[in-house]
Amino acid sequence: MKPEKEKQDELICSLIIEYHSTFDGILGYRRMTMFINRLNQKSFSQGYIYRLMKAVDIKARIRRKKVNRKRIKPEYIKENVLSRDFTAKYPNEKWLIDVNEFSILGDSTKLYLSPIMDLYDNSIIEYEISFKNNYQLVFKMFDRAIQKYPEAKPIFHSDRGFQYTSNIFKRKIEKPGMIQSMSRVSKCIDNGPMEVFLER
Repeated sequence: MKPEKEKQDELICSLIIEYHSTFDGILGYRRMTMFINRLNQKSFSQGYIYRLMKAVDIKARIRRKKVNRKRIKPEYIKENVLSRDFTAKYPNEKWLIDVNEFSILGDSTKLYLSPIMDLYDNSIIEYEISFKNNYQLVFKMFDRAIQKYPEAKPIFHSDRGFQYTSNIFKRKIEKPGMIQSMSRVSKCIDNGPMEVFLER
């Protein structure tokens, strides 16, 4: 009879192989961990998923980021306060956010991932996965991050996506005393660490 740990490893390896195929090989171990945990209500570590991906010889292939942006006129915009200073001396000093789109093979359905990154250690403090790129994709995740870190007042940096340039989000940012920052138009490098993460 197989030990429970071995059974678990085999199950997770099967999920890794399935997700690797489903998402056309674009999931690195960080995003693979997110998808396995969120879609299966688990809390595995990135190190564990990394070891299993290595065991089954699965790696992400690099691909150009593809995001479905809604053409909605911004209700307001902010300057690039972060100004490509991606260093942080303490936790919750600077947060980054973005949305990435995934295509599911053999299906027209799109899946969207929205994470918040803490620049102190480039850790993902909260994220949301959804079949819709809408306001709730960002708002629900942001609310959970605030509940987790109620005293946090970081510089909060994003691109100029419709969720971040809405007056509703502006109020969400201002309520806890955060400083909002936005990338310049067509300057992905202004959100560099998040762009790198979303390519893995």
